[in-house]
Amino acid sequence: MKKRVVITGLGAITPIGKNVEETWKGIKEKKCGIDEITEFDTTNFKTKLDAEIKNYDQLEYFDAKQAKRLDKSSQLAIIAAREAVKSSGITKENTDFDRVGIFVSSGIAGLRTIQEQCQTNFEKGNKRVSPMFIPMAIANMPAGNIAIEFGFKGESVSIVTACASSTHAIGEAYKTIKLGEEDVIITGGTESSICEVGIAGFENMKALSSSTDKNRASIPFDKERNGFVMGEGAGILVLEEYEHAKNRGAKIYGELIGFGSTTDAYHITSPCPDGEGGAKAMIRALENAKISPDEVDYINAHGTSTHLNDLTETMAIKTAFKEASKNVMVSSTKGNIGHLLGAAGAVEAVICIKALEEQIVPPTINYKEKDEECDLNLITNEPIKSKLNVVMSNSLGFGGHNASIILKKM
Repeated sequence: MKKRVVITGLGAITPIGKNVEETWKGIKEKKCGIDEITEFDTTNFKTKLDAEIKNYDQLEYFDAKQAKRLDKSSQLAIIAAREAVKSSGITKENTDFDRVGIFVSSGIAGLRTIQEQCQTNFEKGNKRVSPMFIPMAIANMPAGNIAIEFGFKGESVSIVTACASSTHAIGEAYKTIKLGEEDVIITGGTESSICEVGIAGFENMKALSSSTDKNRASIPFDKERNGFVMGEGAGILVLEEYEHAKNRGAKIYGELIGFGSTTDAYHITSPCPDGEGGAKAMIRALENAKISPDEVDYINAHGTSTHLNDLTETMAIKTAFKEASKNVMVSSTKGNIGHLLGAAGAVEAVICIKALEEQIVPPTINYKEKDEECDLNLITNEPIKSKLNVVMSNSLGFGGHNASIILKKM
């Protein structure tokens, strides 16, 4: 018999909050974490806005030596993991650490370190490149550093599927626990790629918003949307086998009941125009959860605020949900926190759990101009109280990677 998988811990650090409660409060208060870029001089850039973690001081969380050896993506992952593990109540007394896995992903991971060390190499020569360059830059290190921090010795993997990375990590963690291979998995994602080369790369492929109005830059499903706003942050969930959680008296935040993933096999950056891949991922998640489309109350959409994503995701939802697409509530929280790339799905999963817990649907903030082509049942500008039993979260990544998870109130 396949195991049930529940969520027993949550952690987050985002542009609108240093933890889960601050982030969720920011969502409910319609807080926009988008502002002018402070990480570097933007004189030569069209892109002027991002979604940075405000007043971040690494020495609040790490001693100087540890901070120097960790790329910011690993720092954020550890911070969120500390909160998640603490909230879960996992200890060596109630859990076998040999059966605690770490499935934590990033889209680009150490890009800031890569830029910094390349600059050192060009300006000062190869002898000055840090011996910590590779361990700081490689994408598996957020997961590796979490394992080292806590002493968890189960399976440890990092799945890189661009902006679907952390949703894939959560989904694969779910499958691993269902099969009985681990009792607990620390899962989610992290990203901190706001730097000159990161912004330049996305800007030059015309993916970023050029708006200078922070309230009209990340505007998913709005007719005037013109690109996404890059954010940074981390989201971590503790997934646990239900009986294991029950036996140790853990608080259960919700249940993960479905996961589906597919590939477009269409284009390196553009989604399949009819949304077929995204639709099939949602259908697979519904089938995996053994529920019908009309049982889903709310979808946290990928909703990046790019023209193509929001249009094709609309078509995908219509294809997957058919008649039920007229009633299922849909919103994107990227208006609040920007696009966290590989961490987006994990932070949005945390938001979905809080939505289930408090029976509140988060809105798509700063929405003004209706797009007739994005004619979903959009929840805009104001959070609403509503009965929520089952919610879906979607993530769609460059390369055609699609992933959907389904969460249920316990």
